[in-house]
Amino acid sequence: MARRKKADEMASRVRNLLAMDAAGIMRRLDARRDEMFALFSRLRSREPLLGTIASRYADGAFDQLIHLPEQEQAVVDHFYGRLDELRWYFTYTEDMPGTAQLIFSKLHKRLEESYRVLVVTLGPPVPPDGTRVVDVEAVRHDAAEAPPQKTLTRTTRRA
Repeated sequence: MARRKKADEMASRVRNLLAMDAAGIMRRLDARRDEMFALFSRLRSREPLLGTIASRYADGAFDQLIHLPEQEQAVVDHFYGRLDELRWYFTYTEDMPGTAQLIFSKLHKRLEESYRVLVVTLGPPVPPDGTRVVDVEAVRHDAAEAPPQKTLTRTTRRA
């Protein structure tokens, strides 16, 4: 029982590290989108593009992916595969900044889709204050418990 609890805690920590890494990448992409292409255009350097999508925790966490169920591993792999497509493009593109921005938009949409699946599967990262977001589910009441609906009755005068 204690071994299972420790394994669950390890998996939870790995999920959180991956969620923090993915959230950081997505946040930086949104915050730096315009600036990174302006710098790419002006400096002709790929560093603003590549630095924005740098992964902070994933390399260390991948050794721990064995603690996650296969479906979660697949979701994580898919997200980082999409990120790798973006990294490859930024590393080797010979496109001009305008074209690079258009291609980025297409690749970014794919990454956003993978990120949404990752968050749904792993959960969002734990914020610095330690609070957790909890999903709320609407509860449906039986028809017998529902208050009666009011109806309007139209009265017509007869001549």
